[in-house]
Amino acid sequence: KESPVYAGFMLYFPDAIVAVARHSKQSNDKHNPGEPLYWSREKSADHAECEARHLLSGDKRDGASRHKIAKAWRAMADLQSYIERLHGRGEKV
Repeated sequence: KESPVYAGFMLYFPDAIVAVARHSKQSNDKHNPGEPLYWSREKSADHAECEARHLLSGDKRDGASRHKIAKAWRAMADLQSYIERLHGRGEKV
C-alpha cells in the first residue's frame, strides 16, 4: 500500500506508459533485431546525456513527440539505474 503502482502511476499516465512501452519495443527491434524484448544496458548507459539531447531535439525538429517519448524512456532508465546503484543492486533482467 506504500507503493501504489496502479493507482499512483498507471492510472495517472496510461497513455504515456503505452507510448514509452511502444518506444521500448521499437527500439529493441531496431537495436536487437530478431531478439526478444530486453534492455541491452551495455549498448548505452549515458541516459542523462541522451535525455538532454532528446529534450533539445524535441522542440526543433520533426518528430517532437518521438523525442518526448525517447526522453521519458531515458529518464526512467536513468532513475532505475540510480536506484539500483543506491541500493547496491546489479543489473535486473
